[in-house]
Amino acid sequence: MSLGYLFGGGVGTEPHGIELYEASPLVRRLYEEISGWTGLTAEQILRGELPEGRERRQSAGTVREAALAVAVHDLLAEAGLRPDVVGGLSLGAMTAGCLAGALDRRALFTMLARAADAPDPPPGAADEGMALAFVRTGDEESPPPWRELPDIHLAGDFGPVVDGSQRIVMLAGHRTAIERLAAGSAPGAIVPLPGRTIAVHSPLRKPFRDFMAPWVAKIPFTAPRITLLSCLERAELRTADEVRDMFERNPTDPISLVDIYEGMLSRDVRLGLVMGPAIPEGILAFPFPVVHVETPEHIELAVSTAYDLGIELSEAGSGIRER
Repeated sequence: MSLGYLFGGGVGTEPHGIELYEASPLVRRLYEEISGWTGLTAEQILRGELPEGRERRQSAGTVREAALAVAVHDLLAEAGLRPDVVGGLSLGAMTAGCLAGALDRRALFTMLARAADAPDPPPGAADEGMALAFVRTGDEESPPPWRELPDIHLAGDFGPVVDGSQRIVMLAGHRTAIERLAAGSAPGAIVPLPGRTIAVHSPLRKPFRDFMAPWVAKIPFTAPRITLLSCLERAELRTADEVRDMFERNPTDPISLVDIYEGMLSRDVRLGLVMGPAIPEGILAFPFPVVHVETPEHIELAVSTAYDLGIELSEAGSGIRER
């Protein structure tokens, strides 16, 4: 029986990690390290206003989200839980790669901070946006209404909801095209996401991918030390080159939560722990029980749930740390 860790792909626009930081010396030390790598103070990471500028704001938000995920991982390791399989979406895929031992923490966080220097779109460029599409069960084989629209792209698949009535997918593209599609669809079928001004996991992120490519090329990746699943296809990443390829493609390629959790199920995962709030709780269907972890109380719940399911605890503090 295996334990899986799932890392979400959201950007920390809201304060995250404050309770864990205040309760744990281990987390405070971690945030001091991250501050040294990124130039952001612990206060800025935890609850500070995100900076102006599209890419600077995105960069600081990813540092905030990744810091919380790593903090949760370390507290679970301190309590004796260690994953057998890890995987994540978007930013979470890179965080999972780090915690699987494929790159060290300094490399991850300095890369996230470096992204702040990516150029914003030029004046006059079309505004970008994101949306969620809710596809009714039975309609999955029908051509989606965005298929022939050149300015809208399928960016992600989150799978069916708990009651099985529909499937949630993510769209990215030009904001006006998304809003036009939403206006012409059944009420609630296409929901534009407010405040999401970057068309992630679509061809529109090619300039950002090109900007980050030289930085990613310099990262000394190694083979993961535990099972690491891709969110870009149904695959396990076994080599340093495969992890690097995932980092390179991550900005522009669509992601799939289904590929991760079905890969975990095939590897006998019987409990999934979701690191932080980026994957919404109680909405999506998972093929095994999941516990969402972002507060001290959630740490205790994760440990007790693992014990009840017969998952063995490792020696406290033995989770993978920086090389």
